[in-house]
Amino acid sequence: MSGRCVSMKGRNLGGGKPPLSEDADPPETSQRQQQQHAEAEDGEIVHFSHPEHRLAPFDFPYLFMCMGCKEYGAGKRFMCQICGFQLHDFCALAPPSLHDHPFHPRHQHLLFFDKPGGFLRCKCDVCGKAVKGFSYRCACCSFDVHPCCAAMTRRMELPAHAHPLLLAPADSGVATSFVCQVCRRRRSGRVYQCMPCGYYLHAKCAKDMVNGLYEHGVVPPERSNPLLAVAKVTINALFGVIGGLIEGIGEGIGEAFVENIGRSRGRSFR
Repeated sequence: MSGRCVSMKGRNLGGGKPPLSEDADPPETSQRQQQQHAEAEDGEIVHFSHPEHRLAPFDFPYLFMCMGCKEYGAGKRFMCQICGFQLHDFCALAPPSLHDHPFHPRHQHLLFFDKPGGFLRCKCDVCGKAVKGFSYRCACCSFDVHPCCAAMTRRMELPAHAHPLLLAPADSGVATSFVCQVCRRRRSGRVYQCMPCGYYLHAKCAKDMVNGLYEHGVVPPERSNPLLAVAKVTINALFGVIGGLIEGIGEGIGEAFVENIGRSRGRSFR
């Protein structure tokens, strides 16, 4: 998955076109990566994940599921007007690789992957959520990050707070020692903080301010575990059967009761 290396210093992935490379394309760059961001004059692109049709930029305030990273979003997107295929703008315009990303200073290169690798489900090292589609992965270790999380920076000016928020160090232990000011929960993952105010914000909640959910007031549905969903369906079906049996028994008892009353009345009139 080698490709051009793009400096992340003073850049982000959410601003229209992807940052241009500071180095020439290596000769081994794949044709798919070369065509990933092929743009037409009207802003449409041909994306490797959906080569059948062109994708056009849109800005709608409603919820959608990005077919690249398998995460929710609202607002800006690239969409197929023929079949409805949709991608976040930062997923559609994600460069093949990132160089010197501030979230992973230990190693220089993060490579773009269109599918999670291995049998075990990996988690994003920024927001803590599962990686189910597009991601950037370290070439040297197991560091993994969603494209949306990669679009965030160490210092963020977000609508949830009046002051700039700074990313807390990964080993600070802050994540589980405070309640997020947005979701009012404790969870794993990276944390943004305002030291003067004592304001804390999960990176996951900050991500919702990058992918358009917070801006448009959209609350995504909670994703349930497939096993729990199957168990819920099974339990509902079981209760339905039991309910049907009880109802049948009740009807039988009721009919017998009415029949006995009828018989007793018949005898009393004799």
